[in-house]
Order: sequence, then structure tokens, then C-alpha cells
Amino acid sequence: MLETHFSGLHGELLGTLYHLLGNMEDAHDALQETFIKCWRNREQLPEIENVRAWIFRIAVNTGRDMRMTAWRRKRQALGDEEQSVPSGEATPGDHAQRSEQMEHLRIAVSKLREEEREVFLLRQNGDLTYEAIAEALSIPLGTVKTRMRMALANLRQHLAPTEKPGKNPL
Repeated sequence: MLETHFSGLHGELLGTLYHLLGNMEDAHDALQETFIKCWRNREQLPEIENVRAWIFRIAVNTGRDMRMTAWRRKRQALGDEEQSVPSGEATPGDHAQRSEQMEHLRIAVSKLREEEREVFLLRQNGDLTYEAIAEALSIPLGTVKTRMRMALANLRQHLAPTEKPGKNPL
């Protein structure tokens, strides 16, 4: 039962952990550690109402722990092959533009406050409801909504196109 839940969430968990930790190697390590922690506590499963939120809570806490310990290695940039999904119809120009956009987004997400980043990633990558995020992070629903609103406002501000010097916007 746990294996089924976990395998169904693998990609979403990995994406969330990547954004929390900054590199794919640490994200894979955290994902493995998350599975071990879930496995060790599998006897709790019958009592858990939202297994998805429970797994994401363990993953986020594991990511936090990794960031705060010496286990975390120096951040490494991802290679292009890890940043995007190949498309049969994408041109090299499309690929370069997508890679650049993804890098801008990754940088913008990394500049969010930790609390905002966690809520944003759980909603976007984890596809959790606000209620499930509140449960996963053990915070009130209103706090989740506020953090998400702040995260989106900060991302909009960071990703907004900047005007070229000397050009009149009118």
C-alpha cells in the first residue's frame, strides 16, 4: 500500500525536493530518506486520513533537515538535460528559450522566503489542496493562503518584464 502511494508521488516529490534543496542529487537523497522514514512509520497508515499530505510533510521536513545539516553539499547547477523534458517538435531555439525561462523561474522561487517557497511548491509540484498543505505543515489554513498569496505576488514581481532604459512606456 505505501509503495503504491509513494510510486504515484515520485515525480512530484522529487520536483518539490529539488526546489527546496537546489540540486537534483540532494533531491534524490532526500527522496530516498523520505521513503525510509515513511516505511519505518508505515504502521501509522490506517490512522492517517490523507496519506498524500503525510508523505509530503515527511518529504518537506526531510528537505528542511538536509538544508540545516552538514550533509548538504555545495549547490550544483543542473545540466540542461535535467531541466527540461524533450519534445519531439521543439526547435533548438525553443529549447534554449524554455531552459532560460525555467532558470528564471528557479531563481525566482529560490528567492522566496522559506515559508512561502514550501507552500508554493506543495501547491504547484505536490498538487495539494490548501487544506492538505495546512495539515502537512501543521499551520492554519489562513496562513497557507497568506503565504501562497505572498509567494505569487513576489514571483510576479520578480518575473515581470523590466523596461529597457531610454524607452518610454507610453
